[in-house]
Amino acid sequence: MANEMTTTDKNEVDLQGGEALRSGPVYRPATDIYQSDDRVVIVTDMPGVAPEDVDVTLERRVLTIRGQVATEPPEGHRPFHGEYGVGDFERVFTLSEDIDRDKITARQAAGVLTLELPKAASAKPKKIAVGAA
Repeated sequence: MANEMTTTDKNEVDLQGGEALRSGPVYRPATDIYQSDDRVVIVTDMPGVAPEDVDVTLERRVLTIRGQVATEPPEGHRPFHGEYGVGDFERVFTLSEDIDRDKITARQAAGVLTLELPKAASAKPKKIAVGAA
């Protein structure tokens, strides 16, 4: 399951032919993928992205994660020194047919987005009972 997922492989995503959220760099966030018999879990780091600025879409078998970082300094402040490269995030995965599209969930806490992708019943391992002849 996890090895069937593909993604971009550059730290900065090239959006030629894609859709940019705004001008500026778009980064490929660090992502871990875990798998069990009944689900795949995708954990993606998107520091500085508020939950309302995360966009997760699934079109056909393509799962797209986008996040927009707020670039405004806190009220009453102006930029003085900056080392954090502000930009948006995007990650794209191609899912296998084994995912139950209708039961995917997403939650975000402390800049980490967690997606749970349950496997379809037909993809789960099935124990077959053996009877005596």
